[in-house]
Amino acid sequence: MAITASMVKELRERTGLGMMDCKKALQETDGDLEKAIEELRKKSALKAAKKSGRTTADGLLGVKVAPDGTRGAIVEVNIETDFAAKNEKFIAFVGEVLEQVFAANDANLEPLLAAGLNAQRETLVQEIGENITIRRAAVVSSEDGGVGYYLHSDTRKGALVVLSGRNEEVARDVAMHVTAINPMVVSSQDVPEDVLSKEREIYLSQAQDSGKPEEIIVKMVEGRVKKYLSEVSLLDQPFVKDPNQKVSALVKGAGVSIVGFERFEVGEGIEVETEDFAAEVAAQLDNG
Repeated sequence: MAITASMVKELRERTGLGMMDCKKALQETDGDLEKAIEELRKKSALKAAKKSGRTTADGLLGVKVAPDGTRGAIVEVNIETDFAAKNEKFIAFVGEVLEQVFAANDANLEPLLAAGLNAQRETLVQEIGENITIRRAAVVSSEDGGVGYYLHSDTRKGALVVLSGRNEEVARDVAMHVTAINPMVVSSQDVPEDVLSKEREIYLSQAQDSGKPEEIIVKMVEGRVKKYLSEVSLLDQPFVKDPNQKVSALVKGAGVSIVGFERFEVGEGIEVETEDFAAEVAAQLDNG
């Protein structure tokens, strides 16, 4: 069967894949559109699998909060390069992932992947030519409508915040602070004991090297621990928009308290291998 331009156009519109891939698939299936789609999906999955080992440390976040502030969701979708992260289809895919997580009101991605998100991801990998991973999601809720969010202009850093009551302005301000300063916990009492023990051990070792008397060392260690707690605890931090007041004073003045927060930053915790081409060449010459 002769493959016409209109047939290729229809297949492209239905799959989003390149013209040559669509034409070849139609030729291989003798113009059968449905079989061509099936073959393209198989090839797309195969190519996506080949790319699955590539590190995806770039990407975008998506954040959404219900109009009544009762729930919110944040997702991170990764891709290999900053350039590809600006692709309109990738941006749309991040939005689709967010909508599905928000609708499910569940951070577990497995059911959504199985229901079709993974197939969409594989098709997009084929189109863009880079590996894509749906890395993580978080959802929060509040019967009091206290959920707020902030998403930085680069769409790479953002946070969800849950307050004890509804106050959109304060929720956004606290979420902005969390995004900018990256606290570990809400309150100093929330710092895990093992983390505190390690910090105290480090400070003790440093203080003992000073050669000061034992009672002075004890005071030095406790002083440093207190300072550490104030630095990592959200309530004890100077408010980013007004360093003259602490976050605790901000929320107290608004008549609310902070229940919790979720902060995402694209690529955090992902190790990226860097290649030193000059060093590699030098090593090969030495071995030769």
